[in-house]
Amino acid sequence: MKPPFKTAELDHLVLRCRDQAGMLAFYTDVIGLSEERRVDSIGLIQLRAGSGMLDLIPAAERPAGAARDLDHFCLGVEIADLRSAIDYLRGRGVEVVGEPATRYGARGLGLSIYIRDPEGNLVELKQIRPRATS
Repeated sequence: MKPPFKTAELDHLVLRCRDQAGMLAFYTDVIGLSEERRVDSIGLIQLRAGSGMLDLIPAAERPAGAARDLDHFCLGVEIADLRSAIDYLRGRGVEVVGEPATRYGARGLGLSIYIRDPEGNLVELKQIRPRATS
């Protein structure tokens, strides 16, 4: 069975940082990314990486049992109704974590869901409206 969505892009990646200031300096001063947004209440710094984003969060935010430094990554998926993706994924035995919510990513705010891959990695699927076909 084919998925009811088309994966269009890697939207963003989230890194847990033991030295967030050092990571910020590295990715801005050395790599040349630009700071786009901060959410001080959770210690989030979002950097623009071309059409995508790199998010830096404090390592103290690491959930119990989480793997190393990757918090999650996000794929932009073209789909008109995110609920059909949830039904499809659950039908394939994929764990859907929580409910759809509006979150910020490379294209701004949009509806997304979290799922777990077979090795337990957290993957965000962020809705992108399908392009009109002629």
